[in-house]
Amino acid sequence: MALAIFDLDKTLIGGDSDFLWGEFMSEIGVVDAQTYQVKNQYFFDQYALGKLNINEYLEFCLAPLSQHSMATLNTWHQQFMQLKIAPIILPKAQAVVDMHRKQGDTLLVITATNRFVTQPIVKQYGIDHLLATEPEVENGRYTGKVAGEACFQSGKIRHLNKWLEKTGESLEDACFYSDSHNDLPMLELVDNPIVVHGDATLQKIAKQRDWLSLDWT
Repeated sequence: MALAIFDLDKTLIGGDSDFLWGEFMSEIGVVDAQTYQVKNQYFFDQYALGKLNINEYLEFCLAPLSQHSMATLNTWHQQFMQLKIAPIILPKAQAVVDMHRKQGDTLLVITATNRFVTQPIVKQYGIDHLLATEPEVENGRYTGKVAGEACFQSGKIRHLNKWLEKTGESLEDACFYSDSHNDLPMLELVDNPIVVHGDATLQKIAKQRDWLSLDWT
């Protein structure tokens, strides 16, 4: 038994949930489509280049959450799951998750995308443990700010270390599945780094280091 850690966006699912949530909000008229989609695409491109200012991005993407009630947001999220996420659920990814579960491994998703967007997706895969960027909540509403540190790049490791201390889990023989060179600190941390749908930079690194590369599409 070991720890099986998964990135979410473009790894367990065939797209980026944060980007798609922005597209969904634009389509249903929650935000101004023209201006929001331009900024959404800009931040998406910056992430791909490894140049994302995570604080600027979180200020952008969490702001709409602060403008609506939890009940309204949850209703929208149910629609989002049906329209945007269901089509990009990957059966091969589910099969790998199920394989680890049968082996008795502890399943964990660790993602920079915020918990509001990601938790229902992670539950769809039957995974109970999630480390994500935490949106701040006050008086039952999102504030538009982050509670604590963003779960991004080396921040993922700090979130993981706190979780390991809390749960008593170990990184011995752990594996981590990811698509992005932004996750290089996490991939270097585990005994079994596994690249899934790797971006060009990560594919090059994987080849140099003889890391396993997979395609679940």
